[in-house]
Amino acid sequence: MARPRLALHWQILIGMAAGLVVGLVVNLASAPIEGIMAAGGPIASVFTFIARLNDFVGDLFLRALRFIAVPIVLFSLIVGASSLNDLKKLSRIGGRTIAIYLVTTAVAISIGLLLANITQPGTWLSPELRDSLAAARSDVAATKMSKAVAPDVWATLLDIVPKNPFKALAEGNMLQVVFTALAIGVAITLVPKEKAEPVIRAADGLTDTIIKLVQAVMLAAPFAVFCLIARVMASMGLEVLGALLVYSLTVMGGLALMTFIVYPAVLWALARVSPMRFFKAIAPAQLLAFSSSSSSATLPVTMECMEDRLGTSEEVTSFVVPLGATINMDGTALYQGVAAIFIAQLYGIDLSFGDQLTIVLTATLASVGTAGVPGVGLIMLVIVLQAVGIDDNTMKGGLAIIFGVDRLLDMCRTTTNVTGDCMVTAVVAHAEGELAHPDVVAERLARKAAVGFDEHPKPGDAD
Repeated sequence: MARPRLALHWQILIGMAAGLVVGLVVNLASAPIEGIMAAGGPIASVFTFIARLNDFVGDLFLRALRFIAVPIVLFSLIVGASSLNDLKKLSRIGGRTIAIYLVTTAVAISIGLLLANITQPGTWLSPELRDSLAAARSDVAATKMSKAVAPDVWATLLDIVPKNPFKALAEGNMLQVVFTALAIGVAITLVPKEKAEPVIRAADGLTDTIIKLVQAVMLAAPFAVFCLIARVMASMGLEVLGALLVYSLTVMGGLALMTFIVYPAVLWALARVSPMRFFKAIAPAQLLAFSSSSSSATLPVTMECMEDRLGTSEEVTSFVVPLGATINMDGTALYQGVAAIFIAQLYGIDLSFGDQLTIVLTATLASVGTAGVPGVGLIMLVIVLQAVGIDDNTMKGGLAIIFGVDRLLDMCRTTTNVTGDCMVTAVVAHAEGELAHPDVVAERLARKAAVGFDEHPKPGDAD
């Protein structure tokens, strides 16, 4: 009798734990390793090869997922929009989705500001450590500042429409890709049915093809997660994390509150989905989001979890999840609220209630259309700090200080972002009567395991 295979999310978790241990060991042994590297010779070459192989595996995995992200957004949104033959239904689902996304983002920022005002993280860091960290990271902070541009409402709205949709696809401008896909999908609904059906079938077939690629890529996920976590911990270690413990715990506490309290409460209130069922279904997406720090890279896995493991219909999933990966950044927005308070406290800057309200509004606007890739939160933070009048020198020093722990916090906030996408998808699917009963999902998964092919939820399976 064949031995049952360990579930993917457990494999990813094992890879994550192993990477954490190996990375910390390498960090603690950094002095001897640096001595060996400086001496050169065969042993140094072996160390160099292992380090480069580790980086290569992690980067290759992320690149493969990003390779998948753009086409799956394009094709799945075309199918999602065109399958909603009724334009009223499309506008209803779209309006409900965007409204929930914007409200949860504002709530997340408010929670971050509240916790930061309670814990006062900026008062816990010594001036000496602040100065040393700022000096060590000032070049990185300057780079982040140079990339930031203050948001303009009209420019943001205008930039949604691409001048060249093919350029948007090539550059991975997700908001413009979303607009392109939605425009094509809506236009298909206006074309006679006999002409529209071949286009819809082609896009649907391409979506299924990309999902097969996702399944193939995910076979390497446990190994890639090991490499990604090991690299982070080897370079960061625990020294900086300990010095910024209060700040880090404040951010992570707020993210945990959103992820494990707010989202399940909203989900139960609006869709009657139990937290256990929800988190069991989306565990692979959460673990991959934590490892990759990229909601865009996690997008294919998120869609698969929602359809195959939670039971949302394909048409709702293919519309709501890609849209959420583009405009829903609850975790990033919460982090920006805490970071803005932290930096202001470090330098004795008093932020009024009006300034904090500005942070809420600016962070909500800045989160719309932000690329779901690692590190983008720092660029968004510059935009927020500029909005409340933080001068360049203070901003540069503040960004330099928090950069040391940003990678770990980026992993946490991406997990919250993806969880929020899943929650809203479930709520919208339930509202449309397209969330399958748990028994139907279990039966479908068993049938899929038996016959070995992917069968997506159908609207007729909904309870």
